[in-house]
Amino acid sequence: MPDLLRYAGQAVVYALFAGFIGYFASRPVIRQIPEDHAQIKLSFTHGAARKVACRRLSSEEIAKLPPKERRPNTCARERADIRVQLMIDGEIVYDAVLEPIGLSGDGPAHAYRKFPVPAGEHTIEARLRDSPRIEGFDYETKMTVELVPLQNLAIDFKADGGGFTFR
Repeated sequence: MPDLLRYAGQAVVYALFAGFIGYFASRPVIRQIPEDHAQIKLSFTHGAARKVACRRLSSEEIAKLPPKERRPNTCARERADIRVQLMIDGEIVYDAVLEPIGLSGDGPAHAYRKFPVPAGEHTIEARLRDSPRIEGFDYETKMTVELVPLQNLAIDFKADGGGFTFR
């Protein structure tokens, strides 16, 4: 009889524990954005152009190099900073200069930002400069989108894909 009471007690404790976990797995309801809003996410990783263009070595310079290191060009490793700008309905919501990662500044730059916006129609303009020039942008995309409540719109960048993509 004591074994039966012990097993019944364990079953009650396990049921209470499972109920506790089950309740707090679904309650309280937490919303990252309000019910009547949508979210725009800007997320990309991109390696910019080199700060200094590659230079062709002369025959004399190539001859001075050790045999295993001979190459026709020499290139600096550092990459240019990336300037990215995001406008929603004519208002700049993100404007940043992203530095390349890596000890030599030769890696890609990363961006990840979220922007909650009211649901409805919005005009989004994304711009990016990945060259060493000072003014203007190398890539610009403008699009009008209709966002429904709780929708996520992802903005990605692929240089070989033509620039910004909206999904």
